Amino acid sequence: MHFHGTIWRPPYEAESLLLQATAGCTHHACKFCTLYEDLPFRFRMSPLEEIEADLREVQLWGTDPLTLLSARLQGLPKPEGPRRVFLVGANPFVLLPERLEEIAGLIRRYLPTVETIGCFARVTDVGLKSDEELRRLRALGYDGLTVGVETGDDQALDFMNKGYRARDVVEQAARLDKAGISYSFFYLAGISGAGRGGEGALRSAEVFNQTRPKRIGSSMLTVFPDSRLYQEIQAGNWREESELEKLGELETLIEHLDIPTRFETDGASNLVHIRGDLPEDRERLTGYLKSLIAGADEEALRAYRVTLKHL
Repeated sequence: MHFHGTIWRPPYEAESLLLQATAGCTHHACKFCTLYEDLPFRFRMSPLEEIEADLREVQLWGTDPLTLLSARLQGLPKPEGPRRVFLVGANPFVLLPERLEEIAGLIRRYLPTVETIGCFARVTDVGLKSDEELRRLRALGYDGLTVGVETGDDQALDFMNKGYRARDVVEQAARLDKAGISYSFFYLAGISGAGRGGEGALRSAEVFNQTRPKRIGSSMLTVFPDSRLYQEIQAGNWREESELEKLGELETLIEHLDIPTRFETDGASNLVHIRGDLPEDRERLTGYLKSLIAGADEEALRAYRVTLKHL
């Protein structure tokens, strides 16, 4: 299989086939992000020849004699073809519709068991496509996009150089809804900065309540020394939220979400791992966060987060 650099995927795509369609990020300007710094290039589109070669390799999974023998010896059922493909790269949905169609065609040719194709997408990637193009992509199996919204707080979006504003999130989510393409959001606790966590959560809830994400996956902002955000901190232009403020931010967000959605904090950067369905699990989730905040030791929380950072 052809992969470049560290491969990132959402926790909930653990059972999906990972197929590289792009490497790196077309935006590559968010002040907090260092995910693709290990690449010698900013962005790379995988040649169709590489994608096809990877699909041929995966195709052998259900017919390779050694694989079949291994399954039989372990008492496992005969391996079946994958049901879902997740295209890796920071934002493969930026590709032209024609390119995405070609990739879907290759997947359908070599892996007829695949039902849906997902990937990461920026809000701006959706805006590059017409309503008709989105509908056509949905018909080809594209569904379950993961959109790194981060926040609905315009002040934070502007400062972090995300390249879009809250109104764009609402507009492009509505277009995905219209096309029948489901999506999940990533939320980044701590992105609004010290003293503004609660405000950022309220603004985000206002935005999310106008959309229909099937899932909101939250992570906690981690500041790395090689990030532009670290330089902003050193220059005195931004201050990081405390660990308690991040927990309070999550509580505020959950408390004000009025839409039916799944809420999860499964990423490795999270201080706590919670998951539940809203609105039915709201009291359980907020009650747990309140109990943590009430009995928390800020220094112990920070030390634990430093440990997580180096895992």
